[in-house]
Amino acid sequence: MGTGMAIPLGVIAFLVIIGFFYVVSRAVDRSEGAIEDRLDQFVSRDDDRPSPDKKAQRTPSKLSQSLDQAVAEKGFARNIATSLARANLKLTVGEYLILMVTSILGTGVVFYLIMHENLILALGGLLLGFFLPRIYVKIRQGRRLKAFNGELGDAINLLANGLHSGYSMLQAMDAVANEMPAPISEEFQRVVREVGLGVTTERAMNNMLRRIPSDDLDLMITAINVQHEVGGNLAEILETISHTIRERVRIKGEIMVLTAQGRISGYVISFLPIGLGLLLFIMNPNYMGPMFTDPCGIAMIAVALVMMTAGFFAIQKIVNIEV
Repeated sequence: MGTGMAIPLGVIAFLVIIGFFYVVSRAVDRSEGAIEDRLDQFVSRDDDRPSPDKKAQRTPSKLSQSLDQAVAEKGFARNIATSLARANLKLTVGEYLILMVTSILGTGVVFYLIMHENLILALGGLLLGFFLPRIYVKIRQGRRLKAFNGELGDAINLLANGLHSGYSMLQAMDAVANEMPAPISEEFQRVVREVGLGVTTERAMNNMLRRIPSDDLDLMITAINVQHEVGGNLAEILETISHTIRERVRIKGEIMVLTAQGRISGYVISFLPIGLGLLLFIMNPNYMGPMFTDPCGIAMIAVALVMMTAGFFAIQKIVNIEV
């Protein structure tokens, strides 16, 4: 690689890395008390009164504010905001878009540098950079949903015990928010605060269901809404639901243990050839180079990727057992 090309690429890589850490630092520095911003993603409110801790909240950069204003009415912006809320990432839509652009440019430059200036692999790096933020958000969503479902049975049992003790539903939810660990305590605390801001209990619960797309939570909310309309002993209903959820969680745990080997085999079979091929290209580009330049080699790679993708999804479909 010539000096003239190396200097611009090095500068681009440096700027990309700086931009990445800038966005991450802005997310980490955001105040934990910024409840108003989180509620605005799901609740439309016309109250323009400033909050007491307005000065303590982090002010987004002008670039991210401009992006937020530009995409405010777009459908994909609402979808991104919902995904960030489900992952509990304290990022605005503009900051997420900046992070995505940074990821695309960064992985593209890195692949171009380490893959011996191969444009095809550099394009693959750009594609990987596009999906990396999405993959990270999906992983956080999955972990948070799994943790929430694992604690939901105990939380419903605590709700039922509170109702038996004479608490109102809102007081029982506040007890769950104070006694249970995150993330379930965070979500019930948001419900309590939304109700305190004037939102109806039914709407606040539906907002929680949008942040946590759990079938078990949907069952609990449906039971509460039906009880409010037709009456009945809500505490006994919640105890029955709690027992059902606990059994479902236990059965899911047993299924995960029994299907662990199949799931790991799917990941190994799918990603090991890709990793080995890239590693061999980095170590010996003259040996692996024709695979990425010759039309027959490119066709072989395309067919292999299609078959590995089909095999991966087939394995995931087999081991994904609904309960």
